[in-house]
Amino acid sequence: MKTDSQKQRAYTLLALRIMGDMGATIAIPVVVLVAFAQYVSEKYGYGYSLTVVAFICSALISGYSVWKKAKRYGKEYSDIDLQ
Repeated sequence: MKTDSQKQRAYTLLALRIMGDMGATIAIPVVVLVAFAQYVSEKYGYGYSLTVVAFICSALISGYSVWKKAKRYGKEYSDIDLQ
């Protein structure tokens, strides 16, 4: 059985890990896909429409990834109390 200070430390470390992981999960697809779309748009003259499509696709990818990770982190959060 963990003491209160050990549980608090575990919760804090989990929160920091969640912040970093979710931030990267949201930012990386947006940056990569939009940068690629802008490169292709400039090279082939598609205008801004390809960038908008890339942003929408990256939002869907990020949303799905965040949903899966939130389920996993929810289980980890509840497991802290059980230890």
